[in-house]
Amino acid sequence: MNAGSALKPLRSLLPVLVILALIALVPLFSPSNRFLSLAISAGINVIALYGLSVLFGQTGILSMGHAALVGVSAYAAAILARDFGVGFWVALPVAAVASAIFAMIVGVPSLRVGGHHFVIMTFAFGQLLAIVLTNGGDYTGAATGLDIAGPVTLFGADVTELTRYYLMVVAFVTVAAVASWAIIHSSYGRTLRAIRENEKLAASLGINVGRHKIGAFVVSGVFAGVSGVLLAYFLGHISPSQFSSFPSIYLALMVMIGGARLIEGPLAGGILVAFLPEVLNLDPVQSRIVYGICLIAVIMLLPDGLIGGIVRALRGLFAGKAKQEAERDAAPSEARR
Repeated sequence: MNAGSALKPLRSLLPVLVILALIALVPLFSPSNRFLSLAISAGINVIALYGLSVLFGQTGILSMGHAALVGVSAYAAAILARDFGVGFWVALPVAAVASAIFAMIVGVPSLRVGGHHFVIMTFAFGQLLAIVLTNGGDYTGAATGLDIAGPVTLFGADVTELTRYYLMVVAFVTVAAVASWAIIHSSYGRTLRAIRENEKLAASLGINVGRHKIGAFVVSGVFAGVSGVLLAYFLGHISPSQFSSFPSIYLALMVMIGGARLIEGPLAGGILVAFLPEVLNLDPVQSRIVYGICLIAVIMLLPDGLIGGIVRALRGLFAGKAKQEAERDAAPSEARR
């Protein structure tokens, strides 16, 4: 393998790192608190989307219960803080593991079926979790939910202040992007893509399809778990409605609009869905209509998502220019003959 081919996978990550570096500079322009709050919410979603992109983009499994995985870790963090006085940094890995375990519990029965049946089962598990949380009494806060208080400190500094929390979320998004990129370009990622492209052929080659599918679900649960803890400490209050079926549909919408198979896709989808209503000054009902139109347009015109469509258009443009130049270069030599 030469140096060029070895660096080729790394080149796919560089645009995302450059974009994230630019995003980290946003506080220098003194944005409003509303802008920072939207950006933090978008970043928290993007972390969960990178997990969903491993499940959907690489393995070909679309979950409509992904918000439930976020909810498990958010409630785990809130309960750990309330009952045991556990802070953010200890709750983060514990809650992420809890979300991964829940993903495995959901994945084992759900992955026995495929296609739209799997989508329906994950949707049902998401609704079931919301019902359990609503009827959990004082332990889960019932329908009103739970408060989570306490500072988030890093090297002795309080990062709960909006700008510092924004920078911390950008750092977590960067780690999530690098982790997702590493999975995509690993042998494990190639195995997942083999399952996505032809499950029966992959099984005939000795790949344990069921185990790898559950593994992808567990990996997506870890990403969702990190997202849930960040969300709980950012909002300071969580409730069952935040993790029911509709938020899961939003997450699926984001990853499909941005593109699940490219490393830039989750970042683009999360930012677009978060800021589009603000830019267009849309109310919640109008936002849902616009999201629905965007989703239909993406499914019909851009099956690889917005970023995939842009990349394909640019490749076509450069290929067309290269062909025209080749034809112009060939014309004089033919004339001389």
